[in-house]
Amino acid sequence: MIGFTGAALVRADHERDDPAAFARALADPAARLLLLAGLEPSVGDDGSLALIPMDPARDDALLLGYLDGAPLFAIGDGEATAPAMRSPTLMTVLAAMPAADVALYGVARSLIDWHARHRFCARCGTPSVVARAGWARSCAGCGALHFPRTDPVVIMAIEHGDRVLLGRQPSWPPGRYSALAGFIEVGESIEEAVEREVMEEAGVRVGVVRYVASQPWPFPSQLMIACIATAKDDTLRIDTTELEDAFWATREEVRAALAGETARFIAPPAHAIARSLLVAWVGE
Repeated sequence: MIGFTGAALVRADHERDDPAAFARALADPAARLLLLAGLEPSVGDDGSLALIPMDPARDDALLLGYLDGAPLFAIGDGEATAPAMRSPTLMTVLAAMPAADVALYGVARSLIDWHARHRFCARCGTPSVVARAGWARSCAGCGALHFPRTDPVVIMAIEHGDRVLLGRQPSWPPGRYSALAGFIEVGESIEEAVEREVMEEAGVRVGVVRYVASQPWPFPSQLMIACIATAKDDTLRIDTTELEDAFWATREEVRAALAGETARFIAPPAHAIARSLLVAWVGE
């Protein structure tokens, strides 16, 4: 399963505009609160997400949806955050967490972070308030309704013969390499974004682009769109403002890295779609 997917959550969009339905969910004895410390997950001894009984007096809760028929809420701490930052400790916790819990955490983190960073109306600047059970913000000044956004990102395995292009950023752990990635710009298709990003970062021209899978990525809130594309040549012209290094890895090198064996590079972590993309590329 691709990381941050597979949450058994019924989102109940039809209830978000119904204050009475929200009140019933809040008062439901089976309602639970997903505990977060800021944006970090709270976990039990078994590594799973900590869920506690919901306090019906809390009127600042966000209704994530229904889990196993019971309402599930989250509450933000109200502080602005640095959402792009994620600690090695968080990555270790996520690696040990059940996949369905990782997906639930991703929903809660992205939603809480969005509220923390969007407290004013983008149209008129008036402070906005939580609306639609936590899935929007409403402006009392101009009446605008703002919804949580997701930024599309292409991530691509660029193949040339029996090799794939890998790159690394200087902020990553030593030895880690991954597939190239970049945001889709206004007015671009997925294919055009793949072509542009690979040319900008590595100076490689690509031809056919084929879609593989997608993943929500809550750091802070992206949709990773994984593709495999064919390079027209293998000459690298690395933009060092984007990448620290890049190289062509053979299928055998990728298989060894994915297996945790001694290899030329360290593979992406299990919850990253980059790893799933490399697994797909090697045919496993």
